[in-house]
Amino acid sequence: MTAELVRGQNHPLPEVRLEIRVSAGTPLVAGATLGDEQGRVPGVEWVAHPGAPTLPGIEVSQQAAADHRLAVDLDALAPSVHRVTVLLALPSGHGGPGRFGAVAAPFVAVTGLDGTEVASYTLTDLEAESAVIALELYRRQGAWKVRAVGQGYAGGLAELFADQGLPQAQQLAGGIHEAVAQGLARSVSAPPPRLSDADRPRRTAAPASGPDQTHGGTPPQGLAGDTPSQQGHQPASPYGTTPPYGSSHDATPPDHASARHGGPVPTDPAPGGRPASPTTDSVNYSHPGRQTTAPPPPPPTAPPAQSGQPARPVAGDATGWSMEERLYNQVWGMFEDLARTTAAYRSAVDFAESRMEQELDRVLSDPRSRTGGQGDAARESARARHAQLVDQARAALDRDLAQLRAEADVVEPALPPAFASWDNPVWHGYRVPMEIPMALRLGDLHLPESDGVRIPMLVRLPLERGLWIDSGRSGSRGSLADSDELRRLALDTAVAIAARLLAVYPPGEFAVHVIDAAGAGTSALAPLVGAGVLTGPPAAGAAGVAEVLGRLTQRVDLVQMAIRGGAADALPPGFDTAEQLLIVNDFPHGFDDRAVTQLRYLADEGPAVGVHLMMVADRQEAAAYGPLLDPLWRSLLRLTPTPDDHLADPWVGHAWTYEPASVPPGSRVLHGVLTRVAEARRSWNR
Repeated sequence: MTAELVRGQNHPLPEVRLEIRVSAGTPLVAGATLGDEQGRVPGVEWVAHPGAPTLPGIEVSQQAAADHRLAVDLDALAPSVHRVTVLLALPSGHGGPGRFGAVAAPFVAVTGLDGTEVASYTLTDLEAESAVIALELYRRQGAWKVRAVGQGYAGGLAELFADQGLPQAQQLAGGIHEAVAQGLARSVSAPPPRLSDADRPRRTAAPASGPDQTHGGTPPQGLAGDTPSQQGHQPASPYGTTPPYGSSHDATPPDHASARHGGPVPTDPAPGGRPASPTTDSVNYSHPGRQTTAPPPPPPTAPPAQSGQPARPVAGDATGWSMEERLYNQVWGMFEDLARTTAAYRSAVDFAESRMEQELDRVLSDPRSRTGGQGDAARESARARHAQLVDQARAALDRDLAQLRAEADVVEPALPPAFASWDNPVWHGYRVPMEIPMALRLGDLHLPESDGVRIPMLVRLPLERGLWIDSGRSGSRGSLADSDELRRLALDTAVAIAARLLAVYPPGEFAVHVIDAAGAGTSALAPLVGAGVLTGPPAAGAAGVAEVLGRLTQRVDLVQMAIRGGAADALPPGFDTAEQLLIVNDFPHGFDDRAVTQLRYLADEGPAVGVHLMMVADRQEAAAYGPLLDPLWRSLLRLTPTPDDHLADPWVGHAWTYEPASVPPGSRVLHGVLTRVAEARRSWNR
């Protein structure tokens, strides 16, 4: 039976492996501090937060979200740790709520790994506080207990950390908010800075409903890349991870269609969604540094619009230092526009339904008007007003969608190969590039209300996390393909993504390894094998798995030691400094416990030193490992080989339908691209 705690109450913990679930009505930052016997936190290395989400025995979310799941293993904590403090904070500097008194009371629950609740606590009576200690897990006479705390701090995280004796409280608090703002360690980057009307001409759309409409609230949200039914975390933006908190939930919403059109839009601190990470070492696996000052505005190439008419869309109509960056920012603007206008439409429909229900309740509450002509007239009037509001909202949505379709029709043909779909003519004139692009297209995104508008899903390069191509079935997938067909489609998707990565990197700067232990992917892997772009034939059997994993694990160790020691020039002669991609097909076939451990190590440590993982697997087939592999799945960005609505964003809470970037049936474009890549590699190696 669940213990419903009140402030100050404690409860014994029957298990050492737990989850702490957080639910709130607005995105929050969740973290944890580890304390000694006196409850003091000696240093920043004792704090788990979005910029450093994992400590021994504790793992927190890597983003601000309305829902969180924090993993705790009390046995894995250091012996000197006697207290785990769970903290919540409102993100700062994004225009969202600045105090807990303006949002719904957060709810926290301690559960077992099977989801059984042990204890729960609702944080009430908060007002001006912007950070709060929710729970304490503490050791008493060899046993662990949980205590409901609810201690708030008007001074935010800095005051909270200072109260726990942390010397660098102010610096750490600033670093956490910067990590949330910049999207560090998160699956996808935040939208680039928005433009004002002075920067670029845009349409002005009418609001979707009457002046008495209020915001409908943020839906429950889940882990990065998954809907709440699958993970339970805040859904991550399919592009970015920093949600632009634009308005309070208790305020009247701004004009919904003005994300890029002069409305009240939040801005992110750096263009491109990710800070540069320069280093003095000769081996640098971070993204190339980019300018952080405001780039010049685009040239005024848009034809002047007639009075009262929206401006004609123009490709590259965004700020940026290059056409590539302008197109990237413009795609982001389209994504943001579609999210906002759809959110406003849904909010307007919810408002219309709520208003109709209230009017019908008033009719039914009066015995004199329940029956007869008066009641029928009142009900008919309520339904008519509902239909009118919904029609107005749909008309506004249709106007915005028409403008977005027109913009997509102009932007799509102008995209460079890294951003373009496989049926874009730009691939027929493809030439191997001499520099790494900003981002890579992994597929398309759309919403149910806007099936005709598809937004390219772009992720920044180099990849910050691995990819998981899910070959299993999901409850939301409408595909009628059987399990064998799903496995084939999943590997085809992986091959297409690998080919795209090879195509957008300069010669010799990207290498691909394949593990196909059972040999089940021979046919799908034929384009890569036949073109000769792999580092070697696909590894088969347990011996092949061990050899490839051992080689890549050693590579990660060597580069880490070189960079940490400031001796990148001390790497062995002939060491390949190219980015590495490992494709694992049909996992866990051929994997023993040691191989699984190495795979998890590559997923966690590899991206920082240029080793990336792409899993083609059905999670259910690896269920025998139990929760051991849960951190592996959480560390990867989940994609599907068929359309599926598993990607979502914490910004407005939409679940986006993802469609993979598939090669058109019968097309030879993949063969032609890989042939040119192979030729360029041979020329480069001469």
